[in-house]
Amino acid sequence: MENQQSKGITYQKFTWTIKDFSKLNTRKHYSEVFMIGGNQWRILIFPNGNNVDNLSIYLDVVDAKDLPFGWSRLADFKLTVISQINKKYSITKETQHTFNARENDWGFTSFIPLSELRNLAKGYLVNDTCIVEAEVSVPKNGDEKGENQATGKTTAKPGGEAGQMEVEAPVLEDQVLGHSDAKLVAPSSGQMIATEKAPSSEQAHTESIDSSADPALSKELPLTAIDELVDFRGLGQVEKAFVPLLEEVCSWYPSLVECQRKRSRMFTQWAFTALGRVLHYLKTTKVKDMTDDACEHLQVLWEELETFKFDLSWLEPHVQSALSMKTYLEKAEQVKKLQDNVAALEIEMKRLQANLAVGEVEAEVARRDLVKAEEGFEERDMNTELGYGRP
Repeated sequence: MENQQSKGITYQKFTWTIKDFSKLNTRKHYSEVFMIGGNQWRILIFPNGNNVDNLSIYLDVVDAKDLPFGWSRLADFKLTVISQINKKYSITKETQHTFNARENDWGFTSFIPLSELRNLAKGYLVNDTCIVEAEVSVPKNGDEKGENQATGKTTAKPGGEAGQMEVEAPVLEDQVLGHSDAKLVAPSSGQMIATEKAPSSEQAHTESIDSSADPALSKELPLTAIDELVDFRGLGQVEKAFVPLLEEVCSWYPSLVECQRKRSRMFTQWAFTALGRVLHYLKTTKVKDMTDDACEHLQVLWEELETFKFDLSWLEPHVQSALSMKTYLEKAEQVKKLQDNVAALEIEMKRLQANLAVGEVEAEVARRDLVKAEEGFEERDMNTELGYGRP
């Protein structure tokens, strides 16, 4: 494993040799930790599948819960199961994801069927040894907010296999492939390239299924096919939905394009994808949708965008206004409750006033009846004897 850098991109390849694969008796198995972009990473596998009959493989940020509040890290990565007999059988899958406190691992639940993995003719298991490779690229231009500034020391974790240190030739700009132009080995329908917002049906974040937050559960998300990505001004492939928004703001602020001209294609692709995500979010999200989770998601997108060093002075007021909608919604909810309470009290007051009016009428009628009844009426002492004509 060696840290390579290319015009704003930090790249590493990490090879994990897993010995005695068939003897693994844990549901989840972690690799040794490796450092890239100031964060500690590791590979996570489910040897017998994450609730599926497939080998499940993920990239995981170590100790994510201990990192500063609001941290995030954009990463473009490939995971490969190596064929030790013939490289053409090696299976590679690639994706891009923004790791954060809620989504600190990401990958493929159905990477390769267990039956195929155990097919000796394919060479995935030789002498009960399996080799998994991770290639990770992260932007190095500027520190992301909350990014873990750990040292570069690699520490083995209990139960993890040692990772093979690999030295590669210097990485040229066109050797670091973006998520839209990567060449996958042994492609299949399960190897579609996906973005963070639209992983393939096999690609998922793993989440806790019990209070101990230990086992992982796949979350199936809709597919974004590669034909939904289009070139944006020769700066990289972005989602079609982002293009009209990007064209509009770039016509208003040409510096958005000019400041990225000297960057690598992968870097500019990430930069305009990040900008497109924020613009699309602001365009499609309504005030009523700005819940705690929605505000947190926008905050993550904004912090990611800030790392690309655009001049965002024109956009920041709109983002901050959107983030303040959480406070507005809380106030609006309080006002609505008070309005409802006042309305209910006014209705009750009107009901009581109506009852009072009826009572006043009834009292007036009763008074009149009393006056009539008292005419010619002589009040007597009720305790006086009646008498019987005594002289």
